[in-house]
Amino acid sequence: MKPHGLRGEVVVELFTNRTERLAPGTVLDTAGGPLEVVRSSAHHHRWIVAFVGVGDHAGAEALRDVVLSAEALDDPDALWVHELVGAEVVDTAGVSHGPVVAVEANPASDLLVLEGGGLVPLRFVVSQEPGRVVVDLPAGLLDD
Repeated sequence: MKPHGLRGEVVVELFTNRTERLAPGTVLDTAGGPLEVVRSSAHHHRWIVAFVGVGDHAGAEALRDVVLSAEALDDPDALWVHELVGAEVVDTAGVSHGPVVAVEANPASDLLVLEGGGLVPLRFVVSQEPGRVVVDLPAGLLDD
């Protein structure tokens, strides 16, 4: 986060498509304690957010670089980064392509970053279960 203007608002970059995370009344966790959203609005691919108790630029400046987090949502159809990292990627033919070491944000489709450096767009994920992700890869995607 970084300050925006003089009224205590901050610029927040979301790493989720779940914009309800910034709805008024939502409480988000930080290392310094919880913050409650007063209002938010989309602004140039980011969000301008006001929190309870932060009413001026100095208060917003104190939040600079603070990381916000929230509890996982109960959505059985969603793919969650914390469940994907470490999972083994297997194609529909049963060939293992190694574990996911990270998930990289990408405008077209977020990418599974594989241990060997390969990148797999999330749109190719067919199914996911604890510790395993099945993907339907186009020919040649992971060829060196």
